[in-house]
Amino acid sequence: MLPAPAAAKPCPRIIASMAPHSYSAARFARLLALLCCLVALASALAPSSPRLLAQSQAQRVVQGKVVGSSGAGIKGATVYLKDGRTLAVKSYIAADDGTFRFGQVAPNSDCQLWAEFAGKKSAVKNISSFDSRTEFNITLKIDTAK
Repeated sequence: MLPAPAAAKPCPRIIASMAPHSYSAARFARLLALLCCLVALASALAPSSPRLLAQSQAQRVVQGKVVGSSGAGIKGATVYLKDGRTLAVKSYIAADDGTFRFGQVAPNSDCQLWAEFAGKKSAVKNISSFDSRTEFNITLKIDTAK
């Protein structure tokens, strides 16, 4: 007669070989996570493009005065600033002395500036993106003579 088969025992080599393998996988996962964090930190600290860097460094300011035929400031005149790239138009109501100010104007686009008051309009002033100045003082004249 044949002896009864012995109960199956787990192979010790398989168990032994899985322990170092799972340790390597955990270590690899931690290193991968650390690498991802370093890449994310580096990309957050470094500007993503030269255009963004230029835009964050040198915003332009457009300011000035709206005057009438006599040279006096026009209170309540509406001043418009049109971005040539996005076609967005910003408006500003002139102060009591006719002054206006637009801050944070994008340096990488051309702009048009004009004023309107009582149905009359000033000449359109153009600001080029090639102009390297960061501050513009512009006088807008509206013919208020009757």
